[in-house]
Amino acid sequence: MPQSIPEDSVGIVTPQTIHFDQPLALACGRQLDSYDLVIETYGSLNADASNAVLVCHALSGNHHLAGYHSPDDKKPGWWDSAIGPGKPIDTDKFFVIGLNNLGGCHGSTGPRSTNPETDKPFGPDFPIMTVADWVESQARLADHFGIHQWAAIVGGSLGGMQALQWAIDYPQRLRHCMVIAAAPKLSAQNIAFNEVARQAISRDPDFNNGHFYENGKVPKTGLMLARMLGHITYLSDDGMREKFGRELREGKISYDFNPQFEIESYLRYQGEQFSKAFDANTYLLMTKALDYFDPAADHDHNLAAAVSNVQCKFMVISFTTDWRFSPERSREIVDALVTAEKRVSYAEIDSHNGHDAFLIPNPRYMDIFSAYMKQVVADIPQTGKENN
Repeated sequence: MPQSIPEDSVGIVTPQTIHFDQPLALACGRQLDSYDLVIETYGSLNADASNAVLVCHALSGNHHLAGYHSPDDKKPGWWDSAIGPGKPIDTDKFFVIGLNNLGGCHGSTGPRSTNPETDKPFGPDFPIMTVADWVESQARLADHFGIHQWAAIVGGSLGGMQALQWAIDYPQRLRHCMVIAAAPKLSAQNIAFNEVARQAISRDPDFNNGHFYENGKVPKTGLMLARMLGHITYLSDDGMREKFGRELREGKISYDFNPQFEIESYLRYQGEQFSKAFDANTYLLMTKALDYFDPAADHDHNLAAAVSNVQCKFMVISFTTDWRFSPERSREIVDALVTAEKRVSYAEIDSHNGHDAFLIPNPRYMDIFSAYMKQVVADIPQTGKENN
């Protein structure tokens, strides 16, 4: 954390746990009888709850969007560059909610949680989740706060898929939908990457068919390999070349199998850190939710038909070097919305940061983001007054 809190920071924040007793029926045919959602909020909800913004997280994200949990934090929340006073999602104007999705490993009910039927962690017995399941749980979260219509729902990558699903499932409950670096469904290549990652985890000797909690060990090697593979797909060739090139750690080749290139050390470090912070069963669940996402499937694979009832305005953003979710995939969403005669704006941002670009404050990206969020502010009903 900086020596003093920046003026555009939300400062020190404290997560909340919201408990739900109403059973949640899931797409897989099972249900959760009760569950917890861990959230963080920033800004103030106005009197008629019309200034609320929901931010949905990507595969390895969580509820901690912005600010710091304590003065000892080395880094702020994962989207601190976009959320705070005067930032694109301006907390002087919006009430912002971030949550850890069901199945997550940062406090919301998931594989690490106790299964009431066994008094042991759910582990691999936690039900498979879908994007539509998450949206339903988020709708109940909105009800908890008395939010009948979101000013905007925003998300990047898997978060963008949730935003799109929201517009389809609850067309009257959001005024704006921002879909960033996402796709209407995964390509075969993306599903293949996810399967390799799952195999790396499930074949780790310490995985124990997902029941590793009882052994006091985690499938560290599998998680490291999964993260290393995933991280490669989040970067671009140009970005890696600019950041690492073929630089050698010691300035010379050592003729052995230890990491010698800077990129090798970087990937190992990323994998090591991830294996300490993330849950293996959650990784399997999140990648399956990605694989299953395909809102057009129920409409004879016609995406324009799938979005035919949406009512909100859309902002779709892509990045030139993102090959995991390329601009062509974003344009599929735009084309479907145009065909369905919906209101949509589109921006393709020149960036060498690959898929990770949606997290990086590229000036043009931030300018477009800010400009669109000003439109969101303009559409907040004028009757809204802040609660004291």
